[in-house]
Amino acid sequence: AQKHLLLLLLLLAKTAHLHHVFLGRSLAVGHQYTSLGTQPILCSSIPGLVPKQLRFCRNYVEIMPSVAEGVKIGIQECQHQFRGRRWNCTTINDNLAIFGPVLDKATRESAFVHAIASAGVAFAVTRACSEGSVTICGCDTRRKGPPGEGWKWGGCSEDVEFGSMVSREFADARENRPDARSAMNRQNNEAGRVSITDHMYLKCKCHGLSGSCEVKTCWWSQPDFRVIGDYMKDKYDSASEMVVEKHRESRGWVETLRPKYTFFKPPTETDLVYYESSPNFCEPNPETGSFGTRDRICNLTSHGIDGCDLLCCGRGHNTRTEKRKEKCHCIFHWCCYVSCQECTRVYDVHTCK
Repeated sequence: AQKHLLLLLLLLAKTAHLHHVFLGRSLAVGHQYTSLGTQPILCSSIPGLVPKQLRFCRNYVEIMPSVAEGVKIGIQECQHQFRGRRWNCTTINDNLAIFGPVLDKATRESAFVHAIASAGVAFAVTRACSEGSVTICGCDTRRKGPPGEGWKWGGCSEDVEFGSMVSREFADARENRPDARSAMNRQNNEAGRVSITDHMYLKCKCHGLSGSCEVKTCWWSQPDFRVIGDYMKDKYDSASEMVVEKHRESRGWVETLRPKYTFFKPPTETDLVYYESSPNFCEPNPETGSFGTRDRICNLTSHGIDGCDLLCCGRGHNTRTEKRKEKCHCIFHWCCYVSCQECTRVYDVHTCK
């Protein structure tokens, strides 16, 4: 059993049932519990919740669908960011461990998954509050300050502090052990949440005849989640390697993390940390959770990790032709529609041996 992994809810879009997911262990609830939108959540019936999470679920049951949605968009973003990597954030829907054993180790991959899932929860809850789909939260009225030149405050500023609080209270509830893995998970969870706060921006709308912008109203808004994914991917590439230190305190032995290389800048609250090396993910390995890269599509012209040389780990690649139907010879007709023909084009598809 994985003792230190983030426990979150994942609402799988392709099913009509509620799934309760450790990032390392998925607990599928039976058919008596239907989708979040049509059946009240019985918090006491959710297996695996620690007491703090159970209390949170009961106090904030209205926003639990948003928590589930946040984990889902986090995993989707993970799969987008790693689509050209040897590890491509593969999930296993028919397995109790949704990521397999990959998250058992304190690797960069574990760090990224924790960060992007925590960011997804904060993002989804914040968005639900501003859209008015839940009643226990709303717009942020604290961050306004004086208006700028040529504009005034209006609209609904998104309350990212509330969204981050929900993510922190629920996701970090299990990370209270005095060991290195809990310390790592807390750091990476918070880095994901901070990325949302740091990317808030002033969004404005013009009002006036024919878009003259006589009056401009502005509000604080979250960015598109792709911006967060791109940022966290950069943090994954520059993650800080740590070492585990043990020392005795009044409560007993405590594990802490310190940077492995003292000549590098120590990690801040925005950085990801890890202390175990990743497998190379070239070959299938059920112990590490690697699926290997055989039959993965590679980019013949790329010299990066998505190129056939690196993605295929030196094994070479196969090439096949593939016919695709596409719209072509499109013409705009006044007014106002576009007509297109359908063309068949042949593409080369390269896959790893």
